Amino acid sequence: MTPPPKAHTLVSSMGAVYVNTALRRLDAAEPAYHASFLIDTGATDSMAPASELRRLGIEPAGRQTYRLADESLQEYVFGLARIEVMGRVTAGRILFGPDDAQPLLGVTALQSIGIVVDATHETASLLPATLLKELAAV
Repeated sequence: MTPPPKAHTLVSSMGAVYVNTALRRLDAAEPAYHASFLIDTGATDSMAPASELRRLGIEPAGRQTYRLADESLQEYVFGLARIEVMGRVTAGRILFGPDDAQPLLGVTALQSIGIVVDATHETASLLPATLLKELAAV
């Protein structure tokens, strides 16, 4: 197993921003899958290679159809995982992607963790506080 990448590392490459991310089962600290995930603000959910999710013991929880960038429709199996990015933790849906898939971090995880992406400067940063709207009195 490869050692975990340095925390908080962002890599920018021709308009794409990558961030070191760790995935774990919801109920276990180990094992973990560490990889450089592409921050994809056009994707709702996150994706990792199915073989890595199976290695962690993440079980399929359902199926969902997604519209891809080329407008085609693709059905994916998804599971639930602990997602650790930039020193923060969330849990969410992770798609069982092809084994050669580039791991993706979608907007649901980004928003939950409080990551803001600046596409112009090809950077990502943490909000000092996560947004929580006040509920109207009933």
